[in-house]
Amino acid sequence: MRMASMNSRFLEACRRRPTDVRPVWFMRQAGRYMKQYRDIRAKAGILEICKRPDLAAEVTLQPVEFLDVDAAIIFADLLLPVEPMGLKLKFLAGEGPHIDNPVRTSDDVDSLSISNTDDLNYVGESIQLVTRQLAGRVPLIGFVGAPFTLASYMIEGGPSKNFVRTKSMMYSDETLWRRLMGKLVDVLGPFALSQVTAGARAIQVFDSWVGALSPDDYVRFVAPYSRALIERIRTASVPVIHFGTGAAGFFRELHAAGGDVMGVDWRINIDQAWMDISYRSAVQGNLDPAVLFAPLPELKMRVHELLKRTGSRPGHIFNLGHGILPETPPDNVRAVVDFVREFKM
Repeated sequence: MRMASMNSRFLEACRRRPTDVRPVWFMRQAGRYMKQYRDIRAKAGILEICKRPDLAAEVTLQPVEFLDVDAAIIFADLLLPVEPMGLKLKFLAGEGPHIDNPVRTSDDVDSLSISNTDDLNYVGESIQLVTRQLAGRVPLIGFVGAPFTLASYMIEGGPSKNFVRTKSMMYSDETLWRRLMGKLVDVLGPFALSQVTAGARAIQVFDSWVGALSPDDYVRFVAPYSRALIERIRTASVPVIHFGTGAAGFFRELHAAGGDVMGVDWRINIDQAWMDISYRSAVQGNLDPAVLFAPLPELKMRVHELLKRTGSRPGHIFNLGHGILPETPPDNVRAVVDFVREFKM
């Protein structure tokens, strides 16, 4: 069963091999823009969906059926690992994730557990369920948050505009910061590998908040831990996609931390980003999610312009520069898949 997806367009592109057409999938392809997802969310919260393999599998498969994409990505939340570490996570309506007992002191870091990762087995069960139902039609992508993004949520207690608490810890107590980041690698590494064991054929590492950093701070305080995590995942011999939001100003440094595929957001032209890393990895991206609201002729032009930028060089996976926005018209997302498939150089 697994062999069928071994030669998928998506996996071939991850390895910079030629494909018949450009592979395409979307970040947040399972989500609120789809009525089927909203129907489930009306009855269950995000954490409940994540923790019930039947619901997580159903939501993961919805866009594969509707969009005919070249990869599925498991429905989960990047903050799930903070719970077995000892933090109290909840999702507030209209505000997003909230941690009741944020990490602020040396004692807080000391008390974080790195030994309860079995508590995340429900994600593996969801992956097994999805893999069985996909039956090799397309590969399934697993994912983890990057250490910096998780650390910033844990310290701030939720999303932040300026990350003052996070940066204060970095600047005022580098030893404490490094202890926290080391613990995160020790949790995220085994969690990612468990997803591969369950059937994930690639892992994406999301550094959603890394754009809050200066290039020098990224290199000094963050890159060593992203690199350590990515190296651990690569021991499973699956491609690793490394995506940082807002990191166009230090894309080379991000790439130096590792990744078989580099995710690119829309704040830089993808041909420039690829050239910046001397084509040493595949690239994924990078249509602005807001372009999905454009009229179809404009949308088609934008998709084809992006495909022209990456040219005939193997190793480009079409995606957005970030996740699908909740109000996006579903038919426009489906149209993008058609525009990608019909494109000829």
